[in-house]
Amino acid sequence: MYYDLIGEVIELIKIYEKETDHKSQDGHLFANWMNEHYKKNGYQSTSEPEWEGKSNGRSADSVINTSLVHLYRYAKLNAKAAIANTSFSTPDEFIYLISLVSFGSMTKTALVKLNVHEKSAGIQIVNRLINNGFVEQAALDSDKRNRMIHITSKGTQVLNESMQNIKKASSDVTEPLSHLEKLDLIRLLTKLESFHESKTRIIS
Repeated sequence: MYYDLIGEVIELIKIYEKETDHKSQDGHLFANWMNEHYKKNGYQSTSEPEWEGKSNGRSADSVINTSLVHLYRYAKLNAKAAIANTSFSTPDEFIYLISLVSFGSMTKTALVKLNVHEKSAGIQIVNRLINNGFVEQAALDSDKRNRMIHITSKGTQVLNESMQNIKKASSDVTEPLSHLEKLDLIRLLTKLESFHESKTRIIS
């Protein structure tokens, strides 16, 4: 079943009801409106794209994986530039602080898992944040071996001071995309990430 497509059509019907005076359930009228709606919002139907090596058998999967790796590296370069002359030594440090601001205090283990790091690498990042006074930790009553991590006022301040540069670095990575293209990309990336997150959870 095309569940995603059905959901999209339902949402379009809701918009159609709000934007038009048509009382009938004429499929032809709805199809005409839908075409105009997509044109108005910048949607363009595209044929299958070309890519380097396609004629030699290079697969779409290969292109996607390579592009994701390259985009990660571009994003990392922008992030490094954003934290130049700040108290952060790596982009991961401000990402961990943003995680705490967005999702609230959490255990050290949960913070590391949220940012998809191996435990040893994640603990090193948390320890640097602790040593700099950006976060603090407190033992859980239920499990003394695990620690709850909280962002400190100092951590909040240094994050706020760097936020403008961080936002600029983020927007630079997605700069050529329109708003609708960004929304489409979010849907696709969320689908990929959710799949791999659940797959990793099952394995672990």
